[in-house]
Amino acid sequence: LAINLAPGSAKAVAASGHSKARRETAEAKAPKATRSASGGGQRDVIIAIDAGHGGDDPGALGAGRLQEKHIALAIARELALLFERERGYKPVLTRKGDYFLPLKTRRDLARKAQADLMVSIHADAFADKAAQGGSVFALSNRGATSTMAAFLADSENNADAIGGVPVEGKDDDLVKVLTDLSLTATMDSSLRVGKHVLTSMGGITRLHSPRVEQAAFVVLKSPDTPSILVETGFISNPKEAKRLASNDYQKQVARAIFNGVDRYFSKNPPPNTYLAAKRKSANADDTVASAAP
Repeated sequence: LAINLAPGSAKAVAASGHSKARRETAEAKAPKATRSASGGGQRDVIIAIDAGHGGDDPGALGAGRLQEKHIALAIARELALLFERERGYKPVLTRKGDYFLPLKTRRDLARKAQADLMVSIHADAFADKAAQGGSVFALSNRGATSTMAAFLADSENNADAIGGVPVEGKDDDLVKVLTDLSLTATMDSSLRVGKHVLTSMGGITRLHSPRVEQAAFVVLKSPDTPSILVETGFISNPKEAKRLASNDYQKQVARAIFNGVDRYFSKNPPPNTYLAAKRKSANADDTVASAAP
């Protein structure tokens, strides 16, 4: 790094530095530029919905030529409709049709949309056709929490290779340290919202695991966007494949995911959102009611 200092420029440099600092501080405090929920400066909670696989990458294959990419997109569309109909939310689909997207691009689209949460939807397969049940995953940078979690992460992370895109290279050491620090807080939020979704999923299907699993899913590795991956079932299991192919069941799965996410954000609304104002108003009403004789 070479720095050239011109004589007599110290004041100008200092003034420029202060100006930049003020500008960056103002930008950091500024609310996200998103669709207003109420016209009163309250923004929507943005949910990025990622339909796994697509295009040249069909994902897992089930009986009757059932392909994971079609199941994922169908459920993603149903989920987007639910959020679109609910005041205070704005859904953003990373993939709207049958085409390939690299895993990093999916993360970048969610970050570009300034999403408060990314939900990646899948329906995987396993060598044992008896494997069944829904699962919810969050990122882990310390290894998988189970053998199945590691298997599924490897399966999903191979999507870039299938699409002809090389896997990302190693990050610079300093960038990696900073990213890991940011990921810690993001992963905590991911685990908490994942618990709500898992509980909701348990109301419509058998759960493959009673807890939110963790593994190194590339698509979830965003340093500042809480992200979860929902395995809606195993299309390698003939009974589950039949259910996943049903439009009625796809709607049930979408509703379960929506209910879990909505329950989380109703309790933990981001600042300056319609949901935060709604919760504040409800708490005020409760206070008044409890104080009444």
